[in-house]
Amino acid sequence: MTRPNGPPAFGNDLDLGRCVEILRAAAAAEILPRFRRLRPDDIRAKTTPDDLVSEADLAAEGAMSEALARDFPEALIVGEEAVETDPGLLDRLPGAPLAFVIDPIDGTWNFAAGLSVFGVILAVIERGRTVVGVLYDPVMDDWIAARAGGGAWFERAGDDARRPLRIGGAGPADEAKGLVSPFNFPAVDRARLAAQLVGFGRVDALRCSCHEYRMLAQGRVRFCLSGGTKVWDHAAGVLVTTEAGGSVRMLDGRPYAPGLRDGRILAADDAALLRDLSDRFSWLEARDRIA
Repeated sequence: MTRPNGPPAFGNDLDLGRCVEILRAAAAAEILPRFRRLRPDDIRAKTTPDDLVSEADLAAEGAMSEALARDFPEALIVGEEAVETDPGLLDRLPGAPLAFVIDPIDGTWNFAAGLSVFGVILAVIERGRTVVGVLYDPVMDDWIAARAGGGAWFERAGDDARRPLRIGGAGPADEAKGLVSPFNFPAVDRARLAAQLVGFGRVDALRCSCHEYRMLAQGRVRFCLSGGTKVWDHAAGVLVTTEAGGSVRMLDGRPYAPGLRDGRILAADDAALLRDLSDRFSWLEARDRIA
């Protein structure tokens, strides 16, 4: 139960450890055995031809949801695939005393193509505020986690020690490395955005929010710009970024919140870079665009 005006009711090491166990167990049972073994009829498209769901997504989300509901029966469970059939789950999220948001396989396109750049994302949200985030890599069996007010860290199965993560960049924005996919933005904006990206040190895209936020939190890149706000893609990663010392806000200046369903998320390793990038990409928020 949430304690009014106090620290989060969820988020102690026991709760967090149990959540990681649930992710690891579902990955071992439902995801990894299907990796590079999917048949064509195990995969289907959702909204677009490259927005995929596989039998592994469905089975893993089912296993995670069942285990979380058993251990935390008071919680709202919001899975990416469950929202496909019950969009009303998102309406309940902002007011829920305790909610788990699951992306069972983030980077399903990569997973279905046999690429090992995919992950599992879990965010724990209390009354609209993310209090725990986990970015889990099933292939390497390691994860980056964060607790609101408790920092961010890297952890690996079998290791006793956590490695704290702390980022803070240096150097001009023109030399910064980042992660942005123009194809996550409206078609009318893609050419201009792609031309702008070559002005940085290097800009790539992983087709996987889990690993993009992991890269940022470990200092491998300095910024990420996303064209969407899906809570299962971003709530955990935003918490990890800010707890590691980075800065995040919506491109239009609003603070990020898990309940947002519109806008673009900009994350950077420090506030100065975030301000610079906000100015550079501000045209994406212009009301009157010239095609």
